[in-house]
Parts: sequence; C-alpha cells; structure tokens
Amino acid sequence: MSAQLHSWERRLLAWAAEGLEYAPTVHAPMRDVRLLDQAHAYCDKIAREQGRTFHKASGLLPNEKRRAVRALYAFCRITDDIIDRAGDDPEAALAAWKQRSLMAAPSPDDPVVLAWADTRARYRIPTSYAEQLIDGVARDLTTTRYATFDDLVAYCYGVASTVGLLSMHIIGFAGREAIPYAVKLGVALQLTNILRDVREDWAGGRVYLPQEELAAFGLSDADISALSTTGFRGEEGVTDRWRAFMRFQIERNRRLYVEATPGIAWLDPAGRFAIAAAAGLYRDILERIAARDGDVFRKRAKPQTRTVLPRAIGLWCRSQRRPAPQRVAVVSNSSARAIDLGAIDGG
Repeated sequence: MSAQLHSWERRLLAWAAEGLEYAPTVHAPMRDVRLLDQAHAYCDKIAREQGRTFHKASGLLPNEKRRAVRALYAFCRITDDIIDRAGDDPEAALAAWKQRSLMAAPSPDDPVVLAWADTRARYRIPTSYAEQLIDGVARDLTTTRYATFDDLVAYCYGVASTVGLLSMHIIGFAGREAIPYAVKLGVALQLTNILRDVREDWAGGRVYLPQEELAAFGLSDADISALSTTGFRGEEGVTDRWRAFMRFQIERNRRLYVEATPGIAWLDPAGRFAIAAAAGLYRDILERIAARDGDVFRKRAKPQTRTVLPRAIGLWCRSQRRPAPQRVAVVSNSSARAIDLGAIDGG
C-alpha cells in the first residue's frame, strides 16, 4: 500500500525536501563520557516527568537510540515551554534558544543542549529540521486561529512532522520513501492532540480547529466557549452540531493514520515497534474521543492499556512488509530543483 497524496501535502513535502538539500555539518561527538552521560540522564528525567506517553514508547528502542530520542524530546519540550514561560518577550527568548540549541560546541553547563548536540553529531541529523520545528512553534506567538485545513496542516508540519523527520534519522530508515509517511504521521498525531485539547486550548486563547470547517457545521467561537463551560449539558442544537463536526474530524484523522502507518516498514527494524506503539497510543486517544461521541469537554481522553498494546502489535505486524515504491518529485520551496521523495501515490 502506498500513501495517497492529498492536495495539501505537496507544500509539506517541499519543506521536508529542503531538509535534505543541505547536508549537516558533522562534528565529532564530545569525548567526555561522564559529562555526556549526565546530560543524557537529565534529558531522560525531563521525558519521564513531562512526557509519560513518549517515555513509554521510546523505552522500546535500543539503549543508544532511546537516549538519543529522549534528548530530542527534551529539546522539543524546552522549545515548546518557551512559548508559555518566557515572560515578557517570548519571541526574543525563542530566538536565543534557537541559536543556543543548535550550537556545535555547547557549554558543558547546558545539559539539554549538550545531549542534543551529541545526538545531532552521532546521527547526522539535518539542522534545518530543528530550525523548522522552532519556527513552527513560533507560530503560537502570533496565530490563534487557522482559517482552513490547509493552514492547519502547515502548522502541524512545523510542530509535529518535523519531530518525525528528526526521529527518523535517529531510528534509521531505508530510503527517502519513508519521508512522506513520516510527514503524514506527524500531521495525524498533531490532529489528535488538537481534537483532545480543545477545552485547554480555548482556555489559552487558541482555537486550532479550521474556522472554515467549524462554520460549515454551524459552529463558532461562542459555541466552543459554551461547550467548554457547560459541556454537553448546554443547548441541544449546539451539541448535535458539535458531534457531527467531530465525527467528520475523527474520520479524517483515522484515514491519515491508515495512510501513514505503512511507512513504519521503511524504518530500521529495531525501531519499528516503538513507532507502532506511539501511533497506537495516539490512535487509541482518538478512539476514546470517538467513543464519547466527540465530548472532549468533560475530561481529557487518555489511552487505555488494554487496547493500546493489541493496536500497537497489529500496526507492527502490518509494518513488516514495505509498500511498493512509486516515484514522485516535489519542487523545493527554496529552488526550482525537483527532488525525488520516493513512495507516494500521486492519484
């Protein structure tokens, strides 16, 4: 099975292609093993305390790759936290973090940057993907609404698909055929986050759901405000329209998981089950939302152990055979050069 190419994907794939145009400057990993171990242990602590779902899934990786993806998590966590915790000038704080976090020779007193630099050097990770991630997170400083689904998936690429592309270099992948699947899986995961966190995002002044689609179902910011306050106990008409809206969102999200997960087969075999587990965890969150008929206001949807493991095993079993490659090229946003990205069905 090859990934169906949606109209919104070409722009995202062009961004992904840009990350491969520029070979990273490779620096030798730091030789102070004790200091590096301490830095990676600090990143592990961040992942364990602040990203329990991620920590569980990454525990399925071999030791070296496990600590590398947890360094990546710590880098992402700090990047995200700057938006909410940087005080009066988060834009300046994010710009300073961008410069500091991508240094080739960081200070030994900066454990996350140290572990992240070590990880980038060991796995030849393209710096441009990390830059795209920081730029994606920066959108939260200026954008609180997204007019269309195309606008929203561009945001999802910046904050989630980039993480998949960075992770892929740590886990290992067989060829560029993996890239479109990684981009699509990142979008699927972030859409699940957005559906789960509607109430929390509303409290923070943000509505990620496409305004165009909300309007098509007769919904507005006022309705989200009412639902966040009263839940499904409010006006019956609003509740019915919200349920219909969420059924539409959930079904599209499900399709994206189905289209994305065959790409797991392009990853190194040692990392496939960890990625299948992560996809299974988030897919289970989506199914919890569906089981509540779209009610994301009463309590936060969480994965259920009894269903996550069978789901992850099923994804892993289906990932043992690679999809047949079908060639496609996209045009990079920074040049007129077409770049082959491998297995996508252009139909």
